[in-house]
Amino acid sequence: MKILKNGLLIVGLFTVCAVSINAVQQEQPEAAMKNRTADNIDDESVADTYKIKALPMPEDLEFAGESVPLNDPDIYERMDRELLVNTYWQSNALLLMKRAHKYFPVIEPVLKEEGIPDDFKYLAVIESGLTHAVSPARAVGFWQILESTGKEYGLEINGNVDERYHIEKSTRVAADYLKKAKARFGSWTLAAASYNAGHYGVDKQLDRQKVGEYYDLLLGEETGRYVFRILAVKEIMTNPEKYGFSFNESDLYTHIPVKKVKVDTVVTYFPDFAENFGINYKILKVHNPWLRDDHLKNASRKTYYIDIPEEGYYPEIK
Repeated sequence: MKILKNGLLIVGLFTVCAVSINAVQQEQPEAAMKNRTADNIDDESVADTYKIKALPMPEDLEFAGESVPLNDPDIYERMDRELLVNTYWQSNALLLMKRAHKYFPVIEPVLKEEGIPDDFKYLAVIESGLTHAVSPARAVGFWQILESTGKEYGLEINGNVDERYHIEKSTRVAADYLKKAKARFGSWTLAAASYNAGHYGVDKQLDRQKVGEYYDLLLGEETGRYVFRILAVKEIMTNPEKYGFSFNESDLYTHIPVKKVKVDTVVTYFPDFAENFGINYKILKVHNPWLRDDHLKNASRKTYYIDIPEEGYYPEIK
């Protein structure tokens, strides 16, 4: 997330990759090559095993209750591109579905409490792939927030604590920004675009091009694809079987419930702290990635709430 003076400009970490497949011909013994004839290569069976198919465009697509004008041929082609790219990047799409099962239960209630449409959880998906990623611009976490932005929105960021890694708190920061963007532009779609281009960036282009909607704007590559990426991920993750993904719920990653432990003192050594709750330091950090060191200075005696997983989800620590 990059920050402009008057708002957020997010540098999305989640970049769509195109995969190219090159056939490599390997040397074979002469005898084997003589036996390799057109008669014993069953091309049809290969085609039946794996087909790259054009995807039917959904009849109706919407983001946060706002319709996508698929009757516009430019919009149709841009949407088709993102559906194809994200469907046929199969390993990544399946990983996103696995992670979503673990993390959406954390994100969804926060968005609901903040009055943000549920569709914005897919914005976090394209920003970070639901990982605690760090971009080249040093934007951090699920919502890719820069240090200056995080501090502006009230997050604590220092050597001991970095709340950009705190999923609930960083989600509230993103929600705060999006609410301001919606009030400014009157559209959730433009609010989503401004998470990438910034308030000023969207305002400038709306004024310059004399239009009022995202789908009418001519934008750079990243912001021009941004909402379509969200839409594609939403469509695929909502209808996985339609796009060829097959899995059981047991294949997905587990959302582990936690209890919150109040801490308002110095913590000298977190490995010892973790042991008191029957877990190790690794598990403590997995559930509290915002704790950035093995101790907590807390000279101000601030109150923190540390997540401790409920019993029975991890092997007993010996």
